[in-house]
Amino acid sequence: MSALLNVSITTVELTWIEKRIEHWIRFGQPVEDRILDRRRRLMSFVPGSVFGFIRWAANDYGTVVSCIDIVRAVDAHEACQTVPFVRPGGESLLRQVGWPKVRLVLEAIDGIEALNIDPCEVCPDHWRHLHQRMTAGQAARPYTRERHEAWLRRRAVS
Repeated sequence: MSALLNVSITTVELTWIEKRIEHWIRFGQPVEDRILDRRRRLMSFVPGSVFGFIRWAANDYGTVVSCIDIVRAVDAHEACQTVPFVRPGGESLLRQVGWPKVRLVLEAIDGIEALNIDPCEVCPDHWRHLHQRMTAGQAARPYTRERHEAWLRRRAVS
């Protein structure tokens, strides 16, 4: 933990009140997971970490919020967008609202995992591409093993 003191940490507040409020991390590699009480916990990510954060809420009449954010944790000097329940915020790679779109993103994540690729390691441009295509109502290019290998080579060079 002492090594983390000099690093800007991004903290996500997760809440679980069954059938009312459910916030969870779909993927990501937190450096700290702290349980606050039986309904709340904090997960922390170092700069550069990518994670998928899902928020769902309902009332007596049904779902009122269904949202997925794919976020890159940022360093203290980097600009960032605000994301609910994420402090201080992060670089938003993808945000979709509404169950039909959230379901499509979850299916895309499942497809990536089916290739034995950790969604945290996916090229950030793919998440941006998926966000833009879904926002425009267009089909997105699937993430393939070849695209991933090309991304890993580009990342190694820079």
